[in-house]
Amino acid sequence: MESKAHTLRGLTTLNFFAADHSVAVAWYTKFLGFAPNFERPGYAEFRIGDFKHEFGIIDARFAPGTNGTPGGAIMYWHVDDLEGTLEKLIALGATPFEKIMKRGEGFITASVVDPFGNVLGIMYNRHYLEVHGKVANHLQ
Repeated sequence: MESKAHTLRGLTTLNFFAADHSVAVAWYTKFLGFAPNFERPGYAEFRIGDFKHEFGIIDARFAPGTNGTPGGAIMYWHVDDLEGTLEKLIALGATPFEKIMKRGEGFITASVVDPFGNVLGIMYNRHYLEVHGKVANHLQ
């Protein structure tokens, strides 16, 4: 019998690790424009985006083994102003990782490495806007 459960149901948590946890929390507070909604020693949680997804900043001492270079999957966050967001990230000390790439009509990506060694992807994604519009209309 086939299960009705979905394996991947949507973003719940994205965690970044930072050797200087307090500096990382302050940097993301400045970038996002608001403080974490929850903190405890070594962990800060921001709720961001239209669906208030969890974004955690964790002290690097709790990170699984790493080799000191950016790697792994790139999580892309939809942004309405890709170029402006990229400029703000770089102005705050992030370094370009992936230049602006047009991936098709309505799909543009870029990514940076934050000052703490994490890859942060940003994307203008027309499908995200379509889905958000349908969900928003359904909720009205």
